[in-house]
Amino acid sequence: MSTDVNNGKHQKKLRVEFYKPEDCRQVYSIGAVGGHSPYDFRIGFYNDNPRPGTDEDGVQVIQRRLEAEIILSPLAALELSRWLNHHLKEYEAMFGPIPQPNRSEKKSEPSAENSSENSEIQGYN
Repeated sequence: MSTDVNNGKHQKKLRVEFYKPEDCRQVYSIGAVGGHSPYDFRIGFYNDNPRPGTDEDGVQVIQRRLEAEIILSPLAALELSRWLNHHLKEYEAMFGPIPQPNRSEKKSEPSAENSSENSEIQGYN
């Protein structure tokens, strides 16, 4: 895939070619966790693996496996946000709203103060 870009008054051409090496790994993820510093944004993509039964306290244990972590500059994070929002709007225009199981309209989104450990985990009761 290539992209031609005209930049500035001199109509300078630039071509960007995307290349996918054979050892490139695709990772499926059910969720993400992360944060930021003044210098970068970090997004960890994970999958959950519920352990059978319960622990000695009668609590169901879910092992959360971090599959990949991506570190982005603030500008790259902003561009990713714009790209995702654009594609989510396109997706919903084609297929309708994305269902969000176990979420009611009255329930507010989790605040930044709540860790992922304290929030409701989709699909597990």
